[in-house]
Amino acid sequence: MTFLSIIIPAYNSQGKIGGLLTSIYNSKSVDLNEIEICLVDDFSIDQTLPEAKRVIARFAKRKNTSGVKIISLKENCGPAKARNIGVKYARGKIALFLDADVYLYKNTLFEVISSFKKDPDLFALTGVWTRTQKNRKFFPKFKALRDWSYWINERDPRNYYYLFSTRIAAINRSLFLRLKGFDTTYKTALVEDIELTYRIARRYAVVFNPKVMVRHEFEDFLPIAKKYFWRSYFWSKIYRERKKFDPVATTSKEALTTISAGLTAFFLGLYILFQIFGLRFWSLLTAAGFILFLLVHLWGVRKFLLFSAREEGTLFAVKSFFTGWILYLIILSGAVFAIVK
Repeated sequence: MTFLSIIIPAYNSQGKIGGLLTSIYNSKSVDLNEIEICLVDDFSIDQTLPEAKRVIARFAKRKNTSGVKIISLKENCGPAKARNIGVKYARGKIALFLDADVYLYKNTLFEVISSFKKDPDLFALTGVWTRTQKNRKFFPKFKALRDWSYWINERDPRNYYYLFSTRIAAINRSLFLRLKGFDTTYKTALVEDIELTYRIARRYAVVFNPKVMVRHEFEDFLPIAKKYFWRSYFWSKIYRERKKFDPVATTSKEALTTISAGLTAFFLGLYILFQIFGLRFWSLLTAAGFILFLLVHLWGVRKFLLFSAREEGTLFAVKSFFTGWILYLIILSGAVFAIVK
């Protein structure tokens, strides 16, 4: 009997989907008869499907791969709708969502299955992605450490739920269907998981299990910065309706840290301007404002900077401060754009 349905939306995931499927079949301490895979190809135009089929065929020679459903969409619908379609085809009690570009650790599926079997009151579960990267470039390492710090070191302990992050997250399938799934008005991977989190959290906790872990290789600065801008834009619209922060990356503390980054930049710009025009009094006044909000911002990111210094050294932490500051300005600009528009 199928207990766990793994839902994977895939769009142009060539070079990644094979690794994910391999990691699923190489999982330890799980009965593959209890697991099915629902791969939803979101009208890929690369070799995503042939690659997936090759991996499935290779493992079929020595393992049970009969529980695989490949759903090919006739048009590109976006990950929210692709996941919803995958759940409709699923038959398991629990739906586990995975992004197509992650790689499971050997005990991850065991942790997911055992968590739900041991606790009948568990309805939603989320995991985390490792803080290490194969890529030795600065920014992917920075992003991995930044996310890890949010989830492990900086989470608001007063809240009872985590974000239902679809990089790896599981939910009771009946509850998911009752909630009518992800909001399909979001065509790209932006805030559809956050919006669903808020609906789950009205009545149920989203429990965090740090042993439910995947590996994820991050992109470089520009694509991540673009995502930050649009996530901030759409999340700001959701916030205006809810008027609540959440416990991980969009806490009230993070909002203050973001605003302080903007005010630091504002007073720095004024200071330079007043220096150019020789306005000494105003230069001193704006310098004081710059220092004040710089201290506020440093307080907001202190845990991450200390963590990054322990992990990668002082120079890395210094670079992380300036990189994070720029990203905070991008996040703030997304929120401002939402207000203006």
